Amino acid sequence: MVAWQGSQRRRRVDNDKIRIAVVGLGFGSEFPQIYADHPNVEYVGICDVDVKRLNDCGDLHRIERRHSNIEDVLGSDDYDTVHLCTPLHSHAQLTLAALRSGKHCACAVPMGTSLNELREIIDAERETGLRYMMMETQVYSHHYFYVQALHEAGEFGRIQFMRTHDYHDMEGFADWWRGLPPMHYATHAVSPLLAITQSEATSVRCLGSGVMSQEYTQIYGNPYPIETALFTIDAGYDLAMEATVSRFATSRDSMESFSIYGEAASFEWQMELELPVLFRMSKELKKNGHGRQITHERVTPPETSKLLPAEIRKYTRHEVIPDPANPHIPLLLGHAHHGSHPHMVHEFVRSIIENRPSRIDAPTAAQWTAPGICAHESAMGGGMIVKIPSYSPTE
Repeated sequence: MVAWQGSQRRRRVDNDKIRIAVVGLGFGSEFPQIYADHPNVEYVGICDVDVKRLNDCGDLHRIERRHSNIEDVLGSDDYDTVHLCTPLHSHAQLTLAALRSGKHCACAVPMGTSLNELREIIDAERETGLRYMMMETQVYSHHYFYVQALHEAGEFGRIQFMRTHDYHDMEGFADWWRGLPPMHYATHAVSPLLAITQSEATSVRCLGSGVMSQEYTQIYGNPYPIETALFTIDAGYDLAMEATVSRFATSRDSMESFSIYGEAASFEWQMELELPVLFRMSKELKKNGHGRQITHERVTPPETSKLLPAEIRKYTRHEVIPDPANPHIPLLLGHAHHGSHPHMVHEFVRSIIENRPSRIDAPTAAQWTAPGICAHESAMGGGMIVKIPSYSPTE
């Protein structure tokens, strides 16, 4: 149990360089090499309770600083920053411990699983003056950048409706996934649409669906393998967003995708590994006078490495690296979550160097996490309407 009381001594970031430890080396193993290559990182340490995994990652990326206990990281002056990739239910506790120990903190999604946790982190970020960033992949994907540019250029016209899906079968994953309320892991679904429209979800009505095994139901008290929600969106006019998240007992390929329907154009992304479709509607009626002319085409979201420092551009695509333990078997690094990882790393690092809030600071992270928490509350209440708290971004 990590329990830091009050802020510890804060190491000053000198010479535009940070010193970071990546904590949790399952999914987190994607990040040490990106940090190591970033021009504003002095050095990287790694931490995991699994000593074999710790050493395998350290050997692979040639990282000397290794820790099997996060308290050693938080209590050390060798680091000014941590990136948490630990199990979901540790996120809020460890984020608070990191900030209160005097360290900037990036954390995998979600920010937390209760509204109280979200508020605590917002308060801790404000009180410490440190940088927090929720590392949401979907707002740094090739697809997101493409749709954002279309929206900023006015291509969609007024957005009329939004839809998003996150389907993953979590059988065989870590035990803490079993029976997890689907909407407690909804940020991949809701964040890109809220970000593109620069809006907040204000209320939700959510229905649970399907039947899950009693073995899984009793873990969190959640009986639903799927939850589907309808959100009201504060966009200056009436706007709705539909979101569906599934985790178990549902036959569907994995997918994290979103669709936007506008007056002049619509973007529809229905399959994770298939090209999305862009629809355009002309002002002219069809020849029979019934409805307007609509065209559609498969589109390829452009590669986004040019937005990054040269040293980490390669990580928006697959990079082949040697495995020291098995030299004959190449490993792939990069391109995960549609090229988002180096973009997240760069934004977090630069927010520290430039002494400014990160793009996904605590209030923004809460805006994207609270909708899922409230949606599950609605589902457990039989679809009752639940108001979602409002969070104001850091000034």
